[in-house]
Amino acid sequence: MIDKTYPSAAEAVADIPDGASLAVGGFGLSGNPIALIEALLAQGTSDLSVVSNNCGVDDWGLGVLLRAKRIRKMTSSYVGENKEFERQFLSGELELELTPQGTLAEKLRAGGSGIAAFYTQTGVGTQVSDGGLPQRYDGAGGIALASPAKDVRSFTVNGSQKDFVLEEAISTDFSLVHALRGDRHGNLVFNKAARNFNPLAAMAGRVCIAQVEELVEPGAIDPDAVHLPGVFVHRLVKVGTDIEKRIERRTVRTEQEV
Repeated sequence: MIDKTYPSAAEAVADIPDGASLAVGGFGLSGNPIALIEALLAQGTSDLSVVSNNCGVDDWGLGVLLRAKRIRKMTSSYVGENKEFERQFLSGELELELTPQGTLAEKLRAGGSGIAAFYTQTGVGTQVSDGGLPQRYDGAGGIALASPAKDVRSFTVNGSQKDFVLEEAISTDFSLVHALRGDRHGNLVFNKAARNFNPLAAMAGRVCIAQVEELVEPGAIDPDAVHLPGVFVHRLVKVGTDIEKRIERRTVRTEQEV
């Protein structure tokens, strides 16, 4: 019988080496695989190249690895909620490949689907296609590394000639994701906003490690309810339903508005 479960997060990430590339799920603070991130922090892995929608906040999510200076490069679409991220990037300590959000999602999906590259209209006529986006600063306000120009081709779409930019797929050594439910075969179900990037990150990793709140036996999940089939998942860790989950920005109505 296939059983992909590991007894602990520490054992599941134990073979992730220094210099590894990671695709990490999460959207803001929703669906962050925090148990796996903290296990990676505890074992001291460093020089990581991480692909994720964002880098958490200063003391949560990927932000804990960033604060410990374990991340060498981030490939992200949004970086605005982490002051340490800003400091490291502007000081030249951190490399950043800024990518449009939908393009990042498709690059991950393509990497997991065996598609080498694709053309998209997103970013045409901007530094995304023309090059010149700062990827690393020199610490003195100058640009040490800028993004290269990308291939742009014209295609006829719906009877109109339009320009498209070539974007290469992303695949990584490992992926870390969080799911609501999983069975021992690795079939996963995600909850609401946690479904945004977790399935895509899972697909992109050559070895996918998933933390799940609920672990069930094979057959307990209706096949029509599976969001990500177990063929993409290699290791599972049960973290329980009481695992801490943070809200990035809590908004409530005042009493007068009720």
